[in-house]
Amino acid sequence: MKMPSLWGAQDLTPDPFKSFRREMEDLFRNFGHNLPALNVGAGAPAVNVAETAGAVEVTAELPGVEEKDIKVSVDGNRLVIAGEKKHEEKREAKDWHVEERSFGSFYRSMTLPFSPADGAISAHLDKGVLHVSVKKPVEAAKSSKTIEIKTGAPPQAG
Repeated sequence: MKMPSLWGAQDLTPDPFKSFRREMEDLFRNFGHNLPALNVGAGAPAVNVAETAGAVEVTAELPGVEEKDIKVSVDGNRLVIAGEKKHEEKREAKDWHVEERSFGSFYRSMTLPFSPADGAISAHLDKGVLHVSVKKPVEAAKSSKTIEIKTGAPPQAG
């Protein structure tokens, strides 16, 4: 068994705030665990964005939202998905009654790497998922270039 050194780098002064610091860390770590869920408004829908050779594909999860309550628009090179979620569900079982509601507006916007042409955007709602396709302009689709990589040191400037 090795005895602690009296002349080593060991700090033998007690830390009066050690237990307080540990309690605060535990408090912050467990802060939201016992709180009820707060569903304020509809929240922002989950969005996936993918790029193909000829288009930008956007999918947004909008369960329970009807087509008439969704607005897809373009402002310059900014694609905007906005709308309102209205949901009411009533269930009766045994001797108690449950009523659940979630409603509110939502808004998501994203900057496209180009300004789309008129008629270049299509949107479809299928089983709670909004599919938006934005066709790239011909210039944007052709702007990708492959650069040749040469071996050896670069030429000296001058």
